[in-house]
Amino acid sequence: MNPETLAAALLSVLTPLADERRPGEPLELTASDIVFERPRNRDHGDWASNIAMRLAKPLGASPRELAQQIVDGLMRVDGIASAEVAGPGFINIRLDAAAAGALAKTIVEAGSAYGTNSSQEGVSVNVEFVSANPTGPLHIAHTRWAALGDAIVRLLLASGARAVREYYINDAGAQMDRFAGSLVAAAKGEPTPEGGYPGEYIATLAARILEARPDLLDLPEAEQLRVAQDRGYEYQLAEIKHSLDRFNVPFDVWFSERTLHAKDSSGTSLIDQAVDRLREQGHVFDEDGAVWVRTTDFGDDKDRVIRRSNGEYTYFAADAAYYLNKGDRGFENKIYLLGADHHGYVHRLKAVAGAAGQDPEKNVEVLIGQMVSINGARLSKRAGNIIEMDDLLDWLGTDALRYSLERSPADSPLDLDPELLQKRTNDNPVFYVQYAHARTHNVSRNAGDSGVDRSEFAPQTLTHETEAALLGALQEFPRIVAFAAEVREPHRIARYLEELAGLYHRWYDNCRVIPQGDDPIESVHRTRLWLNDAAGQVFRNGLDLLGVSAPERM
Repeated sequence: MNPETLAAALLSVLTPLADERRPGEPLELTASDIVFERPRNRDHGDWASNIAMRLAKPLGASPRELAQQIVDGLMRVDGIASAEVAGPGFINIRLDAAAAGALAKTIVEAGSAYGTNSSQEGVSVNVEFVSANPTGPLHIAHTRWAALGDAIVRLLLASGARAVREYYINDAGAQMDRFAGSLVAAAKGEPTPEGGYPGEYIATLAARILEARPDLLDLPEAEQLRVAQDRGYEYQLAEIKHSLDRFNVPFDVWFSERTLHAKDSSGTSLIDQAVDRLREQGHVFDEDGAVWVRTTDFGDDKDRVIRRSNGEYTYFAADAAYYLNKGDRGFENKIYLLGADHHGYVHRLKAVAGAAGQDPEKNVEVLIGQMVSINGARLSKRAGNIIEMDDLLDWLGTDALRYSLERSPADSPLDLDPELLQKRTNDNPVFYVQYAHARTHNVSRNAGDSGVDRSEFAPQTLTHETEAALLGALQEFPRIVAFAAEVREPHRIARYLEELAGLYHRWYDNCRVIPQGDDPIESVHRTRLWLNDAAGQVFRNGLDLLGVSAPERM
């Protein structure tokens, strides 16, 4: 019996009680409106509900009186071992062993689908993150946003949403010109221009460009810059994609900023069209020869220029065009992951949504993350002033790095201990969880060698207190996934897995899957194998949501 079936049972008890108390006024309540929680003290039962306290006033009863009537009805439901009233009107419910244990088979048969839910069904979400300039390698801050952004999308997909990972390539503007100038200077053996990009990686890119275009320095200066920019951009973006592939972050969309500036057959760009569309909404005005958007109508600290008096568009114009383009592609909701130094973008993005006629509080969500530091991490030898993602991956590995970045809220500063992350002990959280998963496989292999299989399932035999606790935690997984997706917090999955690992290890220490000595194989051993394999499945599913591997041997 799971929370859904338990809610249906409780509703079947409530409906006649409501009819009796309010004849002709049907109870406007569905099973999905009934929420259960796990009591902190398991002595209080498997599930608790405050439904009697919520409905007491509408039904003209005291909370405890209504709770007792509900309890009397629940005691007639198969699978419920006991129910009692607690405190001012809480209802504590304990399932019988068979009803609770049936979950193990449900999980094994569901496989990778266990934990998926429909809480975000019908929701379309575009999640944009990393979006680093293609003028240099990814660094430590990008690493955190890559891990969190990818995990958020995985959670949304598991909860039924239509969600994509999008990388906005800033391949237009002054930074690309400085990039080109830096590459040409390096190709000529000259110092980095003022405001340009230093670092050995620039010299490496320049050497690659010269190898592909030996005639580079024979070209006119403008052509040198164009060739250097195009080739350098191509090589650097490929390196960024390779780094993200190594980090197990597969972007669905790579959106080029140049797309916004490109003219169509009528001579207009997406930015031109965006300004016209915002004007139609009534939020654009002209002043001093410039075009403005009245963003103060939507909480911005000042109105924004979208086109200067010289006819040039501002960055805000590109932001607006990009936002509208996401909506044109069918994404009603947009999530942006930005660094701590980007607080100013929040009002700008929400103002764009409002000026476009959308709900700034619903259609735009900006997650601001704090910085991450790693003790002992060295600055990049190639870039000189940053800690590169590739260096971190070589040093710590994808699993340890992803898991450690995802197990804390994005808005909290993070200081990682590399010595701890490299330990193969229970002090290392990722090892602790991965080892629990590997142990489930070891138990399953040893069981097979000993003749214990899943040919029988007798859930009523799962009566040990550690089995009840483990089943209770496994039951929670779909709810945790749905909630983590709703609040955009992957760390809830990591913390859940660590708690589950502790419960699994305690169960392993107390309950044998393989008979001892010459004892015969009994129903309880085969049933415990189901429970063991169910735990392994949940570990795999949870780690996959974090983009972390689930090794079978450690």
